[in-house]
Amino acid sequence: MELSTKQLHEKDQKYYLPTFKRYPLAFKKGSGCYLWDMEDNKYLDVLAGIAVNNVGHCHPKVVKAIQEQAEKLIHISNFYVSPQQVELSEKLTALSGLSRVFLTNSGAESVEGAMKIARKYAFKKGKGGSIIAMENSFHGRTLATIATGKKKYQEGFAPIPEGFYRVPFNSLEAIKAHINNDIAAIILEPVQGEGGIHSVQVEFLKELRELCDKNDILLIFDEIQCGIGRTGKMFAKEHYGVEPDIMTLAKGLGGGTPVGAFLCNEKVARAINFGDHGTTFGGNPLVCAAAIATLNVIEDEKLCENALDLGNWLMEALEKMKTDFPIIKEVRGKGLMIGVELKKPAGELVKMLMEKKILANATADNVLRLVPPLNIKKEELQYLLNNIADCLTEMEKK
Repeated sequence: MELSTKQLHEKDQKYYLPTFKRYPLAFKKGSGCYLWDMEDNKYLDVLAGIAVNNVGHCHPKVVKAIQEQAEKLIHISNFYVSPQQVELSEKLTALSGLSRVFLTNSGAESVEGAMKIARKYAFKKGKGGSIIAMENSFHGRTLATIATGKKKYQEGFAPIPEGFYRVPFNSLEAIKAHINNDIAAIILEPVQGEGGIHSVQVEFLKELRELCDKNDILLIFDEIQCGIGRTGKMFAKEHYGVEPDIMTLAKGLGGGTPVGAFLCNEKVARAINFGDHGTTFGGNPLVCAAAIATLNVIEDEKLCENALDLGNWLMEALEKMKTDFPIIKEVRGKGLMIGVELKKPAGELVKMLMEKKILANATADNVLRLVPPLNIKKEELQYLLNNIADCLTEMEKK
């Protein structure tokens, strides 16, 4: 017997660690841009599992790849090589221009691996291992990754790992003030996701690349949220013409399966030794097959181009709404990674949209985050716009 949403939530509250402030919803199936709850209500999903379902829910080619692989081989450990891991590694290096890949289970694991290899590189150069991160960044929830982020994520988890500095985003002078022989790397998101959809400035990034080269400091791009076609390019770095030494991936890489990666250039790769790093599940045949299928769908269906075209159209439409709705402070983003900053907390708008069977979320308190599947259609985005307008009309009456 299928449980109701209410029954599922009661069991969830009884058994699951209470770390998530869940919405009163439970879903049983998805297709494309849509989800169906336990009572068969249909929802338009413009959150996409927080920028994970870049090719939509249960894309037929991804489902087929998972099914076929599951019948053959799921896991063998990294003592051995699988054709799927080799194919995915080759594809990622070809797409990214970086020369080496390490496959992981998640974004946080990708960032941890990136920081480890950066520190090993610095160690071999006789340098310290400190890392500079940006304010309002988000790189994960492990102890090391929260050390790079906001203080609120660190509360209650002391002692926090040392060797991390935080500086204002897009401030080269703030970074220069920290440059010394102790700095191993600088990490940033080309487009900050949890921080409110803020993009890095082109000139800042180019000057930062020069600064890193001059001081033999590694530059790490965290493309966990903004990569894999999300911004209208396969990787957000392509908007800026600046190459990192290390890049982290996850979220949209596996079509919904838990797979991530960190990639690096050859000079960084030479710093690692046998046994310096490892993973049990990372890069197993099942998730690699899903990731290969996902990347092929993005290329074959020209989803980067779709994200860029529809993202520009949606941004322009939202910008025009500012005239009718003064509550909108700013519209920001690239491709289908868009933030609508309000002059009040965005949580109310998220709940109102949910009542209209549309799933979005609020980030940085007052920013409505829109990260729909990259294969969403214009009419679906128009439907979203119409409902946002209706909600804002109600909000401004209050």
